[in-house]
Amino acid sequence: MSQKQAANGKEVDPTEVFREMRDTYLDAWAKTMVDMVNTDAYAKASGMMLNNYLSTSSPFREAVEKVMLQALQQFSMPSRADVVSIAERAVNIEVRLDDMDAKLDRIENSLTKPAASSRTRSAARPAARTAARPATRPAIRKSRKKGAK
Repeated sequence: MSQKQAANGKEVDPTEVFREMRDTYLDAWAKTMVDMVNTDAYAKASGMMLNNYLSTSSPFREAVEKVMLQALQQFSMPSRADVVSIAERAVNIEVRLDDMDAKLDRIENSLTKPAASSRTRSAARPAARTAARPATRPAIRKSRKKGAK
């Protein structure tokens, strides 16, 4: 044994042979199982078992749901349906707020655009207004003052 170790330069592990046998065995089983699972017969058999399980378990599931609803009501806790209803309402409110936000943005944009364009127009108009009205305005003011006294 010491000659084998000296020749290879490695220590001999007595469990290495068993590990190799285990890995070979597991690989063979894995390949066999993959081949078996990928057949139509296996798919049909597992489908039938699933249908039987679901049909058998549905009465028990319904009974558990009823008991759970009663327990939740006793403890004044919301059921799944209550939580889903509140979540739907919150989503509805969020959608409405988003719509209102978009409408307000459109209103704000429509109000700011004409105001910006009217500023450029009104900057040119005051000169025209003061040139046309100085003669008439003081006369109106004087007549108002006389009538007020």
